[in-house]
Amino acid sequence: MSGIPPAGEQSRSSTSSADKQELTSSAGVSRTPSQTSADDGGFFAAARLAVKNRHDIRTAPGTNFSDEKVAAYWKNVYDESKYEGRHRFDPDFTWTEEEEKALVRKLDVRIMLFVWVMFIALDLIRRNINRVLPDNFLKDVGMTQNDFNNGQIIYFASFLFMELPSGLISKKLGADVWIPIQIISWSAICSAQFAITSRTGFFVTRWLLGAAQGGFIPDMCLYLSYFYTAKELNARLSWFYTVLGMSQIIGSFLAVGFIELGGIHGHYGWQWLFALEGLISGIVGVLAFFLMPPSVTSTKGVVRGKSGWFNEREEYIAVNRVLRDDPTKGEMHNRQGVGAYSLWKAISEKDLWPIYLLGLVIYIPYQPPQTYLSATLKQLGFSTINSNLLAIPSQALFVINCLWLPWLTRRFNEYSILSSISNIWTLPLLIALVTIPASLSSYWSWVRFALLTLISAFPYCHPAVISWLSQNCHSVRNRAVSVCLYNMSYQVGSIVATQIYRSGDAPYYRRGTWGLIAISAWAIMQCWLTKLYYIYRNRQKEAEWKRLTPDERVEYTVTNKEQGTSRLDTRFVH
Repeated sequence: MSGIPPAGEQSRSSTSSADKQELTSSAGVSRTPSQTSADDGGFFAAARLAVKNRHDIRTAPGTNFSDEKVAAYWKNVYDESKYEGRHRFDPDFTWTEEEEKALVRKLDVRIMLFVWVMFIALDLIRRNINRVLPDNFLKDVGMTQNDFNNGQIIYFASFLFMELPSGLISKKLGADVWIPIQIISWSAICSAQFAITSRTGFFVTRWLLGAAQGGFIPDMCLYLSYFYTAKELNARLSWFYTVLGMSQIIGSFLAVGFIELGGIHGHYGWQWLFALEGLISGIVGVLAFFLMPPSVTSTKGVVRGKSGWFNEREEYIAVNRVLRDDPTKGEMHNRQGVGAYSLWKAISEKDLWPIYLLGLVIYIPYQPPQTYLSATLKQLGFSTINSNLLAIPSQALFVINCLWLPWLTRRFNEYSILSSISNIWTLPLLIALVTIPASLSSYWSWVRFALLTLISAFPYCHPAVISWLSQNCHSVRNRAVSVCLYNMSYQVGSIVATQIYRSGDAPYYRRGTWGLIAISAWAIMQCWLTKLYYIYRNRQKEAEWKRLTPDERVEYTVTNKEQGTSRLDTRFVH
């Protein structure tokens, strides 16, 4: 073997032949000269290679550990870190494609499905504040729209503040311990909103709710990465984020029923909504204590059974397929905290900051129209019930759009250009929104509703960007911290978004929409610039890597202690 090829390349293939000159890295995936040139050859070249190599074979002996020195190196890494699956690591272990597919289906039912349910519990509570607005919530507690905006700033600031601390706590305790505590906490706070009578009470509960929910999403992304390969994680994250649409569909129907309880025992409908949705979420939190296993090799439990969910062979398949896809997933065990030095190293990974900066901008343009969709419909003359029900079409379309865009990124192994589609969709709709007449007539109200619906249903690139970021981390340390930092940048953007639609601009919000148009146009350009940056960095690394002999490459892999993006044997997907 001539070495070990660079990890994270745009196109992967596990096959090899005598006439292919292999380059090498710690991931152990063959990288032929044609792949190397395509890595920087633009979208279509990368797409052709991604399609050609889309059937990766990970069941051959030693796919990623075919050099004995490298296999021994990684075994030592896993032993030193006390990686929870180290007793199942075997570089020579083989399995069939049918066995792997059966295991993945089992993981989807046992792991992914309940993760999806837990996210429903978060998003149902996170956005139920939008569904109480048509029920005169602001008037009942003596607030204005600007007070509401300030409350949302408080929520997002609190959410932002807790992202990283929550992620670090979860990494130390384990997601299976910390996540149930989070869910029960935010459920209790949600129900406590039943007692809000003033602006102060609203601000306090907004802060507490944000603090309880901060960090949940990056915790879940890291948790899923323990069970799935990079390609599979991309697909699961796209389903994970369908929650953002499904929870609003469910929430809209619940709102219609709960708000109708208004008047019972002298309480408003919005009070019943907060109380009962908090109860529903709390039940999910209790179940989480029993249904979340720490790892694929630790599934025994009171509810999960004395024998656990997976037999010994399934555990071997589960562990080895993930490590062959990304050997760095065993560098830390699942109850190992990130120390201060490691935290600083992760924050200082300059090559991940272009993606953090994307998170600041690319999600702003859709948020104000979506947040105020029901309230805007009420201002345009629709009833309280209809204002909530008319939000359902946008969420149903959002679910569909949440799936096809990440699928395209997997199909073509292209992230930056395809991520710009979110704002390519939104930009013309925003332009149309400011050019139609400012009229309350039935016709123009329905036109405005159609535009707001399409904006709210935009193709959501967030799952694809998280998968993109995860692949570019090249270490568990980075992955544990970087998704938190990226989500923090998202929340900063969300704080900006809360101040774009102001009460003096209602109900058409023309000034605010012009601002969204400018941000959307810049977001498209920023996605393309990010691609150029990673192409440049890959070329830099490739030039240095080619200067090493095959033996020097192996030596570099097994002796260089540097972790993360600065290693020469890593490449960035873009």
